[in-house]
Amino acid sequence: MKAKGRILLLTSCLFLLLLLLAKIHLRNHQEDELPLSDWFDPRRRLDVITATDWLAPVIWEGTFDRKVLEKYYQKQNITVGLTVFAVSSLNGQYLDPFLQSASKFFMPGYRVIFYIMVDKSLKLPEMGHNPLQSFQVLVVSQERQWSDFDLMRMTVLSKHIREHIRFEVDFLFIMSVNMVFQNVFGVETLSTSVAQLHAWWYFRKTTHVPYERSPTSAAYIPFGLGDFYYAGAIIGGVPFQVLDFTHQYLKSVILDIENGVNSTYEKYLNKYFFLNKPTKLLSPEYSWDQTFNIPQQVQYVKVAHYPTDDL
Repeated sequence: MKAKGRILLLTSCLFLLLLLLAKIHLRNHQEDELPLSDWFDPRRRLDVITATDWLAPVIWEGTFDRKVLEKYYQKQNITVGLTVFAVSSLNGQYLDPFLQSASKFFMPGYRVIFYIMVDKSLKLPEMGHNPLQSFQVLVVSQERQWSDFDLMRMTVLSKHIREHIRFEVDFLFIMSVNMVFQNVFGVETLSTSVAQLHAWWYFRKTTHVPYERSPTSAAYIPFGLGDFYYAGAIIGGVPFQVLDFTHQYLKSVILDIENGVNSTYEKYLNKYFFLNKPTKLLSPEYSWDQTFNIPQQVQYVKVAHYPTDDL
């Protein structure tokens, strides 16, 4: 792990330069962004949290006007990327329903590139031809035996974003493979930095959320602090923002391992969003755990999230 740490330090300067250039680019284009009030009305859902303390919108069914957003984004000529990891047994059991449903409901009407990370050759399922959709099957190197799935996928994702993804898409999402789209996952979800509210913990007291409470961990959030508990099933944003998350995640994991500390992917994710507030939050409708009863606040499940032994 010390060797990995040295490599990470050597690439940090280049990464920070790329991030600075991305921030300059974003700042130069801010004046062209669609005003929030043009498409988002939090008053239409008084039964749920629709805005954060830092004024980021929380997207629920009924709060957004997709027609206004469509008119805006169609002029932008955007391309959206969707990355999914399907290794070993996950290939056949989960990947086919994920891709079949995503090809129908993920960003319909826009150019989409599906990045499918696998550890062996893959034959894509039969799907209807859509000239706006393309698929890149990227084989994960088997040179080393990865004992940590999340460490592997963030390492691989960081590499591919730097090498080519950042040039190919305007927005990028990472999703878990054990998900099935049930309704449109559209342009209302696009933003610089997108976080997914956890389906279970949104409806529980924030004092009970399972943040990392060990002060020795890089994922540590002290008692009494924290905003929401975010799910690791979906994160998104512009490519450089997703790249920043992968960079910070890897740096934190390596630091913890060198110090003999261990935490979880979701806890590192929550620490990242605690320090780097997301610009848009997706309600639990966008990743609903099928083992939970659906409360009245959830009007339309956009994506069903299945336990890995239940699909």
